[in-house]
Formats: sequence, C-alpha cells, structure tokens
Amino acid sequence: MSAKRGDRAAPPPRPGGYTLRFATNDAAKGWEELCRQSAANTRVAFEAIEPNPVPSPPTNRQHPLKGSLATSVHNGKMLPQWQYEVTGSGRIWYLPDLETRTCWIKHAGTGHPRATD
Repeated sequence: MSAKRGDRAAPPPRPGGYTLRFATNDAAKGWEELCRQSAANTRVAFEAIEPNPVPSPPTNRQHPLKGSLATSVHNGKMLPQWQYEVTGSGRIWYLPDLETRTCWIKHAGTGHPRATD
C-alpha cells in the first residue's frame, strides 16, 4: 500500500522526536521518488528533520524559506515553512508544528520546486 496524505513518513519518531506526516498525496509520491533516486540522502534528511526540524542556527541544507514562502497554512493553522536540500535539486518542504511535534511534509521531489522559480 502506498503512502498518502496524512500518513506518517516511517520510521516512527525517537523519544522526544517529531512525527513526519505527508500534507498532500503529491508530497507522499515525491518522497517515494526521492527514496528511489537518492535513498541515502533522503535517509540523512529524515534523520536531520525528525529530532530537530528548526535548527538554530539554520544549516546550509536545512533552513526556513523566505518571503511569501516563509509560512503556509495546514489544517487551518499558519506554520513556518522550512526546506531541506536533499540533493542539488531535490527538496523537502515541511511545516513544523511545535505544539503537536509534527512536521507536515508539504513538498518532496527530485526537481527544484516551481514555486521558487
């Protein structure tokens, strides 16, 4: 069975970690494509996001988006939007909800997101 919107991106979080869930079906499909094309880098991304989705200071690969992409609404809640650069063009955009300790994966894909073009 394929993952879909609302599903958890496995594996489960470590104690104190964040649960990663897909915000859209397209994000789930993009995640699977990232796993197929760059499994090791996608695993590194997961291992960076799950324990600390909002590192301070941000890193070269993990940082908040800027401008109109800095926030996004999920389930009626305005959340900050972060990016993890998986590969040269592969990206994961996620919305960390610090209250629920959930990161909503809004975009995952092997190509650079069109919204930033």
